[in-house]
Amino acid sequence: MSQGTLFIISAPSGAGKTTLVKALVDNTDDIKVSVSHTTRQPRLGEQNGVNYHFVSEDEFMLMLEHNVFLEHAQVYEHYYGTSQKWLQEQLDAGIDVILEIDWQGAQQIVRLKPDSVSLFILPPSRAVLEQRLRQRGKDSDEVIAKRLRGAVDEMSHYAEFDYLVINDDFDKALSDLQTIVYSQRLTQVIQAQKIEQMLSDLLN
Repeated sequence: MSQGTLFIISAPSGAGKTTLVKALVDNTDDIKVSVSHTTRQPRLGEQNGVNYHFVSEDEFMLMLEHNVFLEHAQVYEHYYGTSQKWLQEQLDAGIDVILEIDWQGAQQIVRLKPDSVSLFILPPSRAVLEQRLRQRGKDSDEVIAKRLRGAVDEMSHYAEFDYLVINDDFDKALSDLQTIVYSQRLTQVIQAQKIEQMLSDLLN
């Protein structure tokens, strides 16, 4: 069985990453999203074990001491981490896995797993980004201003990623994501694992 591919997807808050990733998973076979652990409180509609594993800061620190996480990062006032055991089990089963993480986590993962594929999602403009943040209707002007400042810092790391996807037209951005996933599945390394017997028959 061929190994699955680890796809790292990052984006500034408000770029539409979560919606795009959900659509990608819903419309693509053999791919799933890693469910991270976080110390932040659940947002409206989020479910424990589905969107995140919600844990206390004390629980998170204990897991950190026991080397549970492949990567971890502090984003704003909260901690996020990825279980390395679960991740490796999925990849070994031939399932592609998406990690939705910020640029700090992406840097850690690329160092630890250099065969991973990294993607960065950009908004078409700052004005559109601010509009999307305001349309959520969840945050105060102060919080939105803070997120916009954070977004500029986040976007400054775009050059560290393998692919850039611009989320201006949703369907086009989704198609771009699917193209990246499908093209990775056709690389020589992945294909040779999948069609090992066929290659043997062709060459002998």
